[in-house]
Amino acid sequence: MKLHELQPAAGSTTAPKRLGRGVGSQLGKTSGKGHKGAKARSGGGKRPGFEGGQMPLTRRLPKRGFTNIFAKEYAIVNVSALNCFEDGAVVTNEALVEAGLVKKVLDGVKVLGGGELTKKLTVSVDKVTESAKQKIEAIGGKVEVK
Repeated sequence: MKLHELQPAAGSTTAPKRLGRGVGSQLGKTSGKGHKGAKARSGGGKRPGFEGGQMPLTRRLPKRGFTNIFAKEYAIVNVSALNCFEDGAVVTNEALVEAGLVKKVLDGVKVLGGGELTKKLTVSVDKVTESAKQKIEAIGGKVEVK
């Protein structure tokens, strides 16, 4: 079989409706749209969420909370995840992305104190929690906050 010989399975496709091609086609005159009304017009129909003039659900529900547009979002990594690095390695944002521990460096990387660390590392990231700092330095590693 060659690429130019490929065809869909028999009966899996149908010809498109040919609208407005005379009364004999069953889809002439109004082309299946009926008579008048919003749906018969070009560009007609209702917008998403329209409830026939009733106050829409999105407007009936109360507003909640607040989103700070200036908030910084950090990519987080637990101390236990840093065990994948070699002993004595320097852990940077780029190294974390290469190792697959962080998908995307958002506004920076923050190391949390979850789990245990078994390797002596130099951690150079944007933020480190106090518990993570203690665990890294307990083993003889260093913490450098940018």
